[in-house]
Amino acid sequence: MVKRTFGLLLLFILTIPVGVYAQEVVTLSSLEVDLWPEYDRPNMLVIYHATLPPEISLPVDVTFRIPAQAGNPNAVAVRQVDGSLISVAYDRQVNGEWGLITFTATSPEVQLEYYDPSLEIDGEQRHYEYTWPGDYAVQNLAIQAQQPVGAVDIRFSPSMNSSFTGQDGMVYNATEVGSLGTGETYTIAMDYSKANDILSADQFEVQPSAPLPADTNGQSAWVKYLPWILGLLGIALITGGGYWYWQQSRDEQPTTKARRRRQATHPGTGTASSAEEGVYCHHCGKRANSNDKFCRSCGTRLRTE
Repeated sequence: MVKRTFGLLLLFILTIPVGVYAQEVVTLSSLEVDLWPEYDRPNMLVIYHATLPPEISLPVDVTFRIPAQAGNPNAVAVRQVDGSLISVAYDRQVNGEWGLITFTATSPEVQLEYYDPSLEIDGEQRHYEYTWPGDYAVQNLAIQAQQPVGAVDIRFSPSMNSSFTGQDGMVYNATEVGSLGTGETYTIAMDYSKANDILSADQFEVQPSAPLPADTNGQSAWVKYLPWILGLLGIALITGGGYWYWQQSRDEQPTTKARRRRQATHPGTGTASSAEEGVYCHHCGKRANSNDKFCRSCGTRLRTE
């Protein structure tokens, strides 16, 4: 009896964990965290650019923790072979101060964005602390912080290693943190002063790829004669509207007279006269079929009672 029980227990141990062993341990070969304060909202926009190692089997489920007060992420996407990003479905569960964002990665490169409302604004002073919670082991963690338009006296703790100007004309500060193990956290603080509440995105204007020459063919003539063109167009609209009104008034008078003649041909038969009158539009006087709900000429709802 003991041997049989032991055999069944051994069989249970060998068969049940198969699904558990099939789940791979997720690690990140690289993770770039972008911090964009006061970009298009008075919050901190946090962007994760994560890359899974090439040896991992795809698809695989990944979970990132973000502050619970951030709510739903702004974007969750995976990068396709052609370089484009496509949004993917995700599940959000709240556990204490964290929101757990789980989704399926179908390619090695994934991106997650959220707005962190914990950016502190006290008059002209700004303060923010970002913490990587150590969800996965990371071979190379890098952090980039965008300098808001109009910000001065920018300080980081620990300090950043370098700064550069991006293609968008914004100044960025960057640091290479290096490798971190699972559960190993990293925190960086950002402080700066800003005399206004203008968002950085509001400063961007669409610019032409090259300045247009003043003598571009057709450009000067179009600008010169634009007031005349608009004036002639207005006169044409007024003239056309007056003609249409006159034509409608002209068409309405015979119809009204004809309706009166029809009513006069049914003396003493009020029922027949009312039925005949009901197939004419009360707005424009045009005749309608007995089963029509709306006037075929002007679209007015017909009076059926």
